Amino acid sequence: MQDYQEKRNYPRMHIECPASFHVIGGEGGGAIVKSLSGGGLLMWIDHQIMPEAKLMLEVKPINDITPPMKAEVRVVRCSPVEGGEGSFAVACQIQRVLG
Repeated sequence: MQDYQEKRNYPRMHIECPASFHVIGGEGGGAIVKSLSGGGLLMWIDHQIMPEAKLMLEVKPINDITPPMKAEVRVVRCSPVEGGEGSFAVACQIQRVLG
């Protein structure tokens, strides 16, 4: 029997989707979104980014059926990916989805 109780407000979908981002007022780059929910996401990038940074993010689905998602997000945490060869896991809270 599992004692674990999900405490998230929205279910998490595990995906593997390319994205691009830029820090508002700063640098940018590419990312791979690993999971997505109604309130946040987890992505892997190739450099460290500071918590509380605000990003403009565009998730680009692989198929043409799903449109891209553009959003403003806030970095909650950033930590090295174990065995990820220089990758960082960045957890973000979605602040607003853009048209």
